[in-house]
Amino acid sequence: MEKILVVDDEANMRLVLSALLKKEGYEVVEAENGLEALRVLKAGDVDVVVTDLRMPKLDGMGLLEEVVEDYPSTPVIMITAHGTVATAVDAMKKGAFDYITKPFDQNELKRVIRKALKTSALNEEELVVGPGEIDRYGIIGSSKPMLEVYEAVKRVAPTTTTVLLTGETGTGKDLIAQAIHRNSPRKENPFIKINCAAIAETLIESELFGYEKGAFTGAGTTKPGRFELAHKGTLFLDEAGDIPRDMQVKLLRVLEDQEFERVGGLKTIKVDVRLVAATNRNLLQDVKEGRFREDLFYRLNVFPIHLPPLRERREDIVPLAEYFLEKFNGKHGRSVRHVDSGVKELLVGYDWPGNVRELEHVMERVVLMAKGDTVTPEDIPEEVRLRQTVPPEKTEKPFKEFIKSRTEEVEKQLIVRVLEECGGNVTRAAQQLGFSRKGLQLKMIKYNLRKRQENHGQQD
Repeated sequence: MEKILVVDDEANMRLVLSALLKKEGYEVVEAENGLEALRVLKAGDVDVVVTDLRMPKLDGMGLLEEVVEDYPSTPVIMITAHGTVATAVDAMKKGAFDYITKPFDQNELKRVIRKALKTSALNEEELVVGPGEIDRYGIIGSSKPMLEVYEAVKRVAPTTTTVLLTGETGTGKDLIAQAIHRNSPRKENPFIKINCAAIAETLIESELFGYEKGAFTGAGTTKPGRFELAHKGTLFLDEAGDIPRDMQVKLLRVLEDQEFERVGGLKTIKVDVRLVAATNRNLLQDVKEGRFREDLFYRLNVFPIHLPPLRERREDIVPLAEYFLEKFNGKHGRSVRHVDSGVKELLVGYDWPGNVRELEHVMERVVLMAKGDTVTPEDIPEEVRLRQTVPPEKTEKPFKEFIKSRTEEVEKQLIVRVLEECGGNVTRAAQQLGFSRKGLQLKMIKYNLRKRQENHGQQD
């Protein structure tokens, strides 16, 4: 049963909302202000937050900022009076999922909550971490495929070029889209997301382009769409392969002309929007089979970036596992500090069909199940222990030696990159890597990096 958190300082409004949502089969918890809501969020899993804007102690905007920071995969729906619609629109630009106006239409509220729940479930398929937990571009990894992704982000972010992110579910497309925005000149402007797979075909036009009051039953007020909200910023079109074919023509026109009309409206609205699209489908195959327009595909595919599956960057598995170990120690108040070498073999030898998201779930389970301060093979789920595959770069070395050599290669690449970023300054590089200065010097000797630094004429 999905859990909805209703936050409002008016007891009658909480009563009405709770009764309506319980009738729909949801579990409902209540809070009368933002501070109380944060305590509820900390105590247990909440699927959707429905909150009023104006409340004492901590208002809806303050609550939104906390949720976006600490619970980024939890959608927040704002309830607002007509006089504060502009504030609600501003809230959407800051990360709110959607808003409804008082007096609200029951069917609209139910529709928005269903959409939020579906979007949340789809987002669970990607690696989602809060700003305080983000490493390089939001994805931990120093393998060659990931270094290529970072380089592509670095090259395309400063431009206005349309980007198409491809890759299997769980590879981190959402985070790379955010990285492109955060490293662009638009970073101070909105980053607006829409998951096309979470929206009914009949509603996607109004979601993208907005609607005028009275445009259809339940349209009690004029509402801007995602393109309008993303003006001067970035629009992330997730699961773009699921856009209905009749909508693809309209989307193509907006991308080419940067203008559109709201549903039920006559006024042409001009926007300046940078588009990042993502899909786990083979769009070229969809083009061949007539499910996706060829002209739209080439309009989206101006700068493609492919996110590799975890099985193609196995050297990132152990660092990711250790990162998640630390993350869930903090979340659950545990002290599981070490990973047995046998566990590392099992993790690297598994293909991870769910990619990083699957590894994250496994490590959370491991933290909860471990009996001591060290993860042992017995703590690893059976499906991971039994479904081992041969690493694609298998050598004649024993498996433990293979793991050690790959780990050292990753460490060497990381040190080289950080030294380059620090202009060869060993002291600053050591601080960034978390080593002592002496420790980094020993690593440089081990990997024969001293000569390389001297050849480049760099000094500490």
